[in-house]
Amino acid sequence: MSDWGNDNQPGWGAPKPSEQKPAEASAGGASQQAPVVKEQDQREWKLIEKLVLSMQSEQRKARRWGIFFKALTFTYLIAILFLIRFPMDGGLDTGKSEHTALIEVNGAIMRDSDASADNIVGALREAFGNDNAKAVVLRINSPGGSPVQAGYIYDEIQRLRSLHADKKVYAVISDIGASGAYYIAAAADEIYADRASLVGSIGVIAGGFGFTGAIEKLGIERRIYTAGDNKAFLDPFAPEDDRQVEFWQQVLDTTHRQFVSRVKEGRGDRLVDDERVFSGLIWSGEQALELGLVDGLGSSSYVARDIVGAERLVDYTRRPSPFRQLFDTLGVSVGRGFAEQMVQSRLELR
Repeated sequence: MSDWGNDNQPGWGAPKPSEQKPAEASAGGASQQAPVVKEQDQREWKLIEKLVLSMQSEQRKARRWGIFFKALTFTYLIAILFLIRFPMDGGLDTGKSEHTALIEVNGAIMRDSDASADNIVGALREAFGNDNAKAVVLRINSPGGSPVQAGYIYDEIQRLRSLHADKKVYAVISDIGASGAYYIAAAADEIYADRASLVGSIGVIAGGFGFTGAIEKLGIERRIYTAGDNKAFLDPFAPEDDRQVEFWQQVLDTTHRQFVSRVKEGRGDRLVDDERVFSGLIWSGEQALELGLVDGLGSSSYVARDIVGAERLVDYTRRPSPFRQLFDTLGVSVGRGFAEQMVQSRLELR
């Protein structure tokens, strides 16, 4: 029989048994893979969700930090405007009621220091100009400094005292009131100190260095050109000239005489007749009391309470601006001061 008549043979278009099995197998595999695909999709969506949430969290944090820094910048600008408007170079109290004016004299007495004549004189004028200030207390803690700056302050104290005879000036020495600082104190009506305070050192000093031996060892040749025999006066890189040294000693002696004269003018007959007083020695507060260098032992509070009779102290001290303090903290003034000390040989009351 032909194949056409065989009913057991598959017809046209009908799949063969051998072809049906793979199809069945394929359908079964698809049904098994479907859960796997769903799990992968879920994991991917979870990852995407976490990523989006993480980005949102970072954006919120960035916004919060942005707000913080904007607020900080705004506060900083407000602070700068406030400092410009109120530079804080005056006292801490307006002094609208009866009080004792307090002026601090701290550190070296130099032109660019806190204890410069400009700062001290300005504070003195403000204190004397306030009718509510019964007296002025100069609280001194200084080793001395420039005779010129000390002289300016001394003269101003004397001038203001003559204009305001009813307002006394008291100098109170805390740790140290030596040389130029005592020069200033001598202008006061009365001087007070602690038993252990260091007082006096009425003398003049000027110093420098000699580098002649050093440059010879290093093989350095000094070359200097001047017009004027003494233009290279006391050159540290040249041997000392006896004539120049003698002349410089005369300058020191003259300045010392001026210092002694001012102390005698201010202290008068309260000073004990003892040559050591003007020899440059420094004394304790107790010794200074015996020598007539101070009038009593006590603090600024003691003077205000028991001597003046106005216990409340109002600070008239002129403070440096916050900007100057910032630059000083950064070391600008330290480097400048070191350079000045190395280059110059300045005359100081010490």
